[in-house]
Amino acid sequence: MIKPVSDLARRIGHPFADESLFELALTHRSCGKKNNERLEFLGDSILNFVIADDLFARFPQAKEGELSRLRARMVKGVTLSEVARELGLGDYLRLGSGELKSGGFRRDSILADAVEAIIGAIYLDSDMETARGFILSWFQARLEKLDLNETLKDSKTRLQEFLQSRRLALPTYELINVEGEAHDQTFYIDCTVAGLAKPAKGIGSSRRQAEQEAAKHALIELQVEK
Repeated sequence: MIKPVSDLARRIGHPFADESLFELALTHRSCGKKNNERLEFLGDSILNFVIADDLFARFPQAKEGELSRLRARMVKGVTLSEVARELGLGDYLRLGSGELKSGGFRRDSILADAVEAIIGAIYLDSDMETARGFILSWFQARLEKLDLNETLKDSKTRLQEFLQSRRLALPTYELINVEGEAHDQTFYIDCTVAGLAKPAKGIGSSRRQAEQEAAKHALIELQVEK
C-alpha cells in the first residue's frame, strides 16, 4: 500500500504549501503523462549547482577536472539512490502497474530520479536557499568524507594499478545479467581478481557503472579501500 505523501513531508521536514507538487515529484512516468520528469530536470540542475558551490569552497586548491570528478561522485545515480533509501522514498513512489510488478520502487534509477524531482519540488514550493539546505543536509556526511587524492582515479584504474604493482593478472569483467527495458536497464557484473576467492559484484544503470562498482568492491575486499 502506497503511503500518503504528507507522512513523507513530515519526515523530510518540509510541509509543502502545495502538496500536489510533492505528489507529482513522486510520480514515475509509468503512471502516464503527468509525471516527475520535468521536476527531475529542474532538481538535477539545482543539485549540480549546490554541490559544485560547496565543493568550490571546500577544496580551494582543486583544479577544474578534480572538482568535476568530485561532483560526479556526489551526484551519480548510485549515491542518489542511497539518499532515497535513507529517506524511505520507495514506500511513497507512484508507479504504473508494470513497474509495481517488477519492483520499480527498489530500482536505483527510479529512486535517484525521485530525489532530483523532490529537490525541484522543494525549490518551486519555497526558494533556492531552502532547497540548498535540504541538499546539504542529505549530502553533508558524504561531502565531509571526500578525499581529493582518492578521487583522482576511478575504481577500475586504481584496481588495475594495484594488481600491476604486484605483478598480478589484470581483472576480468563479465556481464552476468541485464534487467529492464532498453531505456531503463540494470546491469550486473562479476569482476574476477587474483587473490579473491570469488568474483566481486557490481550493479549499475550502465555497464560502465556496474564495472566501476565491481572494481570498488574488489578494492574493498583486497583491503585497498576502506
